[in-house]
Amino acid sequence: MKTSYHRFSWFAGLVAVVLVAAGCQSPRQACCTMPGCAAGTALSAVQTKSSQAAMTPQSALAELQAGNARFVAGTPLHRNFPAQVQATAGGQYPFAVVLSCLDSRQPSEIVLDQGIGDIFSARVAGNVLDEDILGSMEFACKVSGAKLIAVIGHSNCGAIKGAVDDVQLGNLTSLLTKIKPALDAVPAAVQPRTSKNYAFVDQVSEANVRLVMKEIRERSPILREMLDKNEIGLVGGMYDLSTGKVQFYDK
Repeated sequence: MKTSYHRFSWFAGLVAVVLVAAGCQSPRQACCTMPGCAAGTALSAVQTKSSQAAMTPQSALAELQAGNARFVAGTPLHRNFPAQVQATAGGQYPFAVVLSCLDSRQPSEIVLDQGIGDIFSARVAGNVLDEDILGSMEFACKVSGAKLIAVIGHSNCGAIKGAVDDVQLGNLTSLLTKIKPALDAVPAAVQPRTSKNYAFVDQVSEANVRLVMKEIRERSPILREMLDKNEIGLVGGMYDLSTGKVQFYDK
């Protein structure tokens, strides 16, 4: 048994070296080795219960950062999405939940270079928080095992501009009201306080992200307890529409 174990360990190590040399960037990614397939092309590997359990809030954030770096560099992983559909049909084990804006230029899975089954994605104009999204986050973390909540706004946000301009339009009016506190969080010295001042708009966007993060802790005892126990992490960030880069905040 001891000899067999050492042989297996040696073989596993050799496989890992080969995969890294071929371009695989994590143990859960399968490399394409079939004829006519580019080196490093990922096949059908998806998040599993064990790979999710092995992640920490810090490693989950590192994966989102690495994914965005790949996106910005134009070197996203090549995934076999039909195979991932089949692989995740029986269950899902995402490692993070991302709350982002409805904006069509900020699709989370793409800009963070994640595959099917990797992240929960909640999208709403202005990445605002309500009880439905909060409940979804509780499900994602407490029930499904996600290790990180990321709230990601974006530059030149139309919803933020709407709140700045006090737009009145059907049900959108009440949504924009949720953003209004972020305007007051920006120092009065920042002028002019209009939607044409892009620097002001972006500062309101950042303030909005930080207020949403604060609300998550205050409004969900479940998530607050998990955060206090370091079972999950909470991070904010801003997506730059002109560069594709996500700047994650240190705190």
